[in-house]
Amino acid sequence: VSGSHEDGVLWIAMAGTHQIWALMLEDGKLPKGSDLKKGVCLRFAGSGNEENRNNAYPHKAGFAQPSGLSLASEEPWNCLFVADSESSTVRTIALKDGAVKHLVGGERDPLFAFGDVDGAGINAKLQHPLGVTWDKKRKLLYVADSYNHKIKVVDPKMKNCATLAGTGEASNITGSSFTQSTFNEPGGLCVEENGRLMYVADTNNHQIKVLDLETKILSMAIQINILLDFYQQLPILNPEAGDVPDNLPVQKEKMTSLPKLPKSAPNVQLPSLTVAPGQTIQFLLKLTLPPDSKLNEEAPNSWFITAEDNNWLLQGQCLFGEIKDVSSQTVIPFQLPGSCLSAEAILAIKVCLYYCSKGSNACMMKGISFNQPLQIASTNQGSLTKVELIHTFLSN
Repeated sequence: VSGSHEDGVLWIAMAGTHQIWALMLEDGKLPKGSDLKKGVCLRFAGSGNEENRNNAYPHKAGFAQPSGLSLASEEPWNCLFVADSESSTVRTIALKDGAVKHLVGGERDPLFAFGDVDGAGINAKLQHPLGVTWDKKRKLLYVADSYNHKIKVVDPKMKNCATLAGTGEASNITGSSFTQSTFNEPGGLCVEENGRLMYVADTNNHQIKVLDLETKILSMAIQINILLDFYQQLPILNPEAGDVPDNLPVQKEKMTSLPKLPKSAPNVQLPSLTVAPGQTIQFLLKLTLPPDSKLNEEAPNSWFITAEDNNWLLQGQCLFGEIKDVSSQTVIPFQLPGSCLSAEAILAIKVCLYYCSKGSNACMMKGISFNQPLQIASTNQGSLTKVELIHTFLSN
């Protein structure tokens, strides 16, 4: 579905009947239609035949299991983008007259023309795309190219389609750049209101992943099974820092579901860092286990970020992620809000690990907290700062 009360219409992808329907949220009318009452639900486009047929008359157009919709109501687009799964295409429906047109993927004589090719228009190839989301900030469309295990980006003006994230391998690599990260049949995606983060439902990995569209780093917001007890509520909040009170009771309530570090966890005090509003910090987490130890991969190994008394810093951030491997560094991106409520703050980057002795069944839970003081200046300090977080866990 796509739409809101502001638009007055909720658009519905009816995959089973190969049609696009509309639910009237307020009294109004559809393109070239008569007046409709609030609550009316009716077909807007699609003949009901499973086919890839573009047509200026919406009821004569054909879709093939349309699965994802995204609304771009601003000019010059003023259309619905449709992820048409079985035809492996992305289509558009004009909101002024209902005309259905091809954007990328498929063939001139579809139905089942698919592949994995970056290109323009019909030369681009997708395989069973399930989701689309419109980026108002960049005027780009992102596509969950499910069976290719990728996220692709489409420039609707030029009709160019290119791989944004994913290697094409069905696996699960996070904490890395877009070009190194992997998915397993991503099915849904959404760009947050300020255009910085994109959330991806990575279906077969049972995860919600976060793509930072500015730093080009992928992390994990929630692990549906393993971390469910810890992260029952994902804090996707309004990122406009100026509209958020400093006490943030909602945020504090959600933070209570984070894991508690053991009392023996050390606190590492980092040197003060001078930053500016809007600046990005990359925390590079490098952990070393004791000799003859291995990470318990079935346990909820994780990092998370807190900011006591300065929770305005956390709005729109990815506040926690999974640690699956300590042999390579974990990248934790953090961007300061464009409007800061204080000149000083302290971020705490906390780690909770479970590891076992290779020679026995003895396992233990360990933790560490890195405290990063921030001095927030009004002058530009550069777009990116990297901070290494290094710790070696000692044998008991």
